[in-house]
Amino acid sequence: MVYATIMAGGAGTRFWPASRKSNPKQLLKLTGDRSMLQSTVDRLAGFCSNDHIMIVTNQSLVDPIAVQLPGIPRECIIGEPAKRDTAPCISLAAALIASRDPEATMVVMPADHVITPTDLFQKSLQGAVELVEEDPQRIVTFGIQPTYPAEVFGYIQRDDASLDCAGFSAYRVDCFREKPDAATAQEFLDSGTFYWNSGIFVWKAKTILEAIRRFEPAMFHRVTKISESIGLPEFNEILQREFTAMDCKSIDFAVMEHYENVLVVEAPFEWDDLGNWSALPRLRGRDEHGNTSSGRAMMLDTQNCIIQAGDSESEHLIVTVGIKNCIIVHTADATLIAERNDEAAVKQVVQQLEERQWEQYL
Repeated sequence: MVYATIMAGGAGTRFWPASRKSNPKQLLKLTGDRSMLQSTVDRLAGFCSNDHIMIVTNQSLVDPIAVQLPGIPRECIIGEPAKRDTAPCISLAAALIASRDPEATMVVMPADHVITPTDLFQKSLQGAVELVEEDPQRIVTFGIQPTYPAEVFGYIQRDDASLDCAGFSAYRVDCFREKPDAATAQEFLDSGTFYWNSGIFVWKAKTILEAIRRFEPAMFHRVTKISESIGLPEFNEILQREFTAMDCKSIDFAVMEHYENVLVVEAPFEWDDLGNWSALPRLRGRDEHGNTSSGRAMMLDTQNCIIQAGDSESEHLIVTVGIKNCIIVHTADATLIAERNDEAAVKQVVQQLEERQWEQYL
């Protein structure tokens, strides 16, 4: 059977001050009437049943996620006792799924991507599942055709021999590359053989666990202890101890850069990782002056600005006069005003808040 794992533990610091520890990016309604996480679950409707969808998040978000996703069984919302990156997250999910179904095929995806249309997404997922069923030792991932020399994404290089994936092209992976500098990103774009790494995977649960055993034996040892305690009274205690002791590692660094049998499907769907506030104009559109706004905003002689004037129920009004290229985000207890070309500083703001121990704003 096919199971979906949604990784929903991120902090979304680049969306501060709207994104907070108690209400991070994936729980926000940034692109419509549904949160990023709700939209991710909606995208799986008809592909796998709700009791085959596992949400892996941090422990403090289990209750808020249960409220947002009443159709997902509570036991399918897993709280990580510590932040440990994607390799421990995926290892835990694979162990829990394999305990239910040793032959399970897993689809793994982040909770905070924008993907359209759903029918092409599901068709390509089904094709990837078939590739894995054909060869259970395969790992399949999805590559996004780059449209500019992005420095913020990892890259996947493919070879030239293609396979069919439900009518779409799949290729053997030559290598995974970390986030490049500007010159290298341009080389990747010009070569025509590189994709952006989407972070979406399809594999057998037992295959990824075996890969973890090969490449990260200490992590595998700890996840095995967790797996062996499923159903026992001390499960939560063992989960707390063993998961917290795992190293922080991404699945790319832990497995994907070393595994020999990886295919990349050229994604036929539209994809956006919604990495920061500057992504919103791509999704919400712009007015005739290049502005993108949400909530109550009045803009006079304002150009190329992004304005988030509270949530849909807020009556707070933001008025701008004679400004250009700014980001303005208002919440109940904090307001951000930043130049669009210096948005990387938003993450530094969060770091400064942590250093000052201003926890009420995090």
